[in-house]
Amino acid sequence: MAKIKLNLTESVEETFAKFMLSRKIKGLAEKTLVSYQSQFQAIAKHLDIKQDISLLQKADLDDMIVSMRDSGLAANSINSYTRVLKSFFSWCNEEGITRLNVRLYKSEETVKETYSDTELEKLLKKPDIRKTTFAEYRDWVIINFLLNCGCRAATVRAILIRDVDLDSGTVFYRHTKNRKVQVIPLCTPMIAILREYLRYREGGESDYLFCTETGSQMTENGLRQSIARYNTRRGVQKTSIHLFRHTFARKYLIDCGGDAFTLQKLLGHSTLAMTKHYCAIFDADLTKNYDNFSPLAQMKSNNQRIKIDTRRK
Repeated sequence: MAKIKLNLTESVEETFAKFMLSRKIKGLAEKTLVSYQSQFQAIAKHLDIKQDISLLQKADLDDMIVSMRDSGLAANSINSYTRVLKSFFSWCNEEGITRLNVRLYKSEETVKETYSDTELEKLLKKPDIRKTTFAEYRDWVIINFLLNCGCRAATVRAILIRDVDLDSGTVFYRHTKNRKVQVIPLCTPMIAILREYLRYREGGESDYLFCTETGSQMTENGLRQSIARYNTRRGVQKTSIHLFRHTFARKYLIDCGGDAFTLQKLLGHSTLAMTKHYCAIFDADLTKNYDNFSPLAQMKSNNQRIKIDTRRK
């Protein structure tokens, strides 16, 4: 393995460059590396990255947090920045560069937006194959696929025809965020949809399942724009592909009665904590069928009366 030369008189910026090289050697995805670099540039607006890292003090990091808050940054943004710095300083500690570290800034729990059932009904209405374009039909199949398994857009783009086994009702994921192999089940309607789609799409086993009209792999931006156009044409203003992942998680847990542990496997999360991040429950979900769970409703159904004392004390 390549040896990274360290100089204890280097600036924070120079040391971070060495850290990035170590992450690349470790095998982090290019998208993750780009995200780290982008967030570090944002951090530089609130921390002097030109100063010698050996002179960096806890007070400098505290001032950085104050500066971020005063500039109006959202709590979740500050949390992301401190998460990158925590990883950076942990590496620095391992390399003997500094003993300094930073606490994760507390993020705010947000309720995940999802597609409503009304919107899904519009999106799931099947186009007439005889009259529609290949792109619209493909996008319809993709949306069905996203609601079948809740996978990421990058995973959708990487699936090959040979990764789909309709006889066993499974699909093999070659591209996942944590680079672990996944085999995901396909529901009966999805099997039928893919069987028809493959007759229409044709292609060889090594071709991409969801391709462009010329048969090549869809780009990240191409997939995003295509789904956005599809949704807009159907009268749905929400156009995010990732919202289908949130929608899958909510409906799997709430409407379908699924459990968090199985959902964790389906979403490909390495820890249950990450799955819970996708499982924020709306107030409407809490009230759904609440008569089945409310102690008061249960007592009323058993004809037990609760006497309320209205006398003034």
